[in-house]
Amino acid sequence: MSKECTHECSSCSSDCSERTKEQTDFREKPHELSNIKNVIAVVSGKGGVGKSMVTSLMAANMKREGYKTAVLDADVTGPSIPKMFGLKEKAAARGEAMLPVKTAGGIPVMSVNLILENDTDPVIWRGPLIAGMVKQLWTDVIWGDIDYMFIDMPPGTGDVPLTVFQSLPVNGIIVVTSPQELVGMIVEKAVRMAEMMNVPVLGIVENMSFFQCPDCGSRHNIFGESRTEETGKRFGIKTISRIPVDPKMASAADNGKIEVLRTDELDEMIKMLIEKDKTDEK
Repeated sequence: MSKECTHECSSCSSDCSERTKEQTDFREKPHELSNIKNVIAVVSGKGGVGKSMVTSLMAANMKREGYKTAVLDADVTGPSIPKMFGLKEKAAARGEAMLPVKTAGGIPVMSVNLILENDTDPVIWRGPLIAGMVKQLWTDVIWGDIDYMFIDMPPGTGDVPLTVFQSLPVNGIIVVTSPQELVGMIVEKAVRMAEMMNVPVLGIVENMSFFQCPDCGSRHNIFGESRTEETGKRFGIKTISRIPVDPKMASAADNGKIEVLRTDELDEMIKMLIEKDKTDEK
């Protein structure tokens, strides 16, 4: 136990001797009209690695497999999910609850940018207020029947990831990274946090993994040699997907067309989630 311990275990991720054997369950229940089967958090150790794009692609690709998917944008101070899906409509209220905005393909999305009057208005809130907003996006939104909800987490290991891991029934996380060694070190922090919170790490997505020349087909490791495989072995993570540097992906995200972009780089990740769900049901 740390000398600075406040004995408030709900706000601490340490597994110390002061924790009682029977811990209080801090998980919040979703709205009574929501039935969410699987909750997958998409995390990254730092920003700028394509976490939001991977979240969007996972939801869209899983939707094509015939599953009902949804996206909860927990990156409150840097929301980009609505723009990637080309959403212009604002979230509507139903009584004291909120209704998510559906994409062109029918994926329910909820984000602080769908509540703000102007998309460019900054969210200048302190940590507890941001964490409270994320809880509300879970408890006060009528999501309906959802097979897979993907949560776009803010980068790092701060208040919001801690709140999500403790307050929502997260089935597992997908870690998004890039090839640089420095990023690999930061990824370990995210993986170790998940371990401390007893949340399984389901897979790693290495974005901007390589560039493949459209003329000759040769691969170029623009950001250096990949160390993701090494990190995966160290933590026993078997499912690893690699996404190349592709201008088409950036263009689709910028123009709100991420949903119609067809990619096969995440097929193994999708297959793993489906198989895990079938195994859990047995």
